[in-house]
Amino acid sequence: MIDGPYFVLIVLGVLGTGLTAGVFCAFSTFVMRGLAALPPAQGVAAMNAINVTAVRPAFMAVFAGSAVLCAVIAVVTFVLWPDEGTAELLVGSALYLFGSFGLTMVANVPRNDTLLKLDPGTPEAAAYWPTYVREWTMWNHVRMGASAAAAVAYVLALT
Repeated sequence: MIDGPYFVLIVLGVLGTGLTAGVFCAFSTFVMRGLAALPPAQGVAAMNAINVTAVRPAFMAVFAGSAVLCAVIAVVTFVLWPDEGTAELLVGSALYLFGSFGLTMVANVPRNDTLLKLDPGTPEAAAYWPTYVREWTMWNHVRMGASAAAAVAYVLALT
């Protein structure tokens, strides 16, 4: 049985990855649909404002903090190599680190940076907006699934 500080670390991993999955779920299920329903200039302006606000401490503590927790859980798991839950802990860590955090860096952030460079009222922004919404949301679905699966893997390791 996993116990002590290691148990607490994994519970925090469950909470962090689960909270991140919830944020991504909200974006995939209604925020992006709402923004896509706006005229392109308004959608681009709103998404740019959201993207700037997202990198503030409240969200970053959960999102990046969870990545740190997952990395620590993976390292501690390799060192301790517990009798039970090893595979689930390593899978959970990999899912979040690569499928959520890593994917954000290679798929969502570059799209956000491209959108931020566009003046919302221009024809270029209007032309890019549908592609942005489609591609960004698709990758967000993957991040959501990876984050949720990481939380489930951590829970399974504790059972």
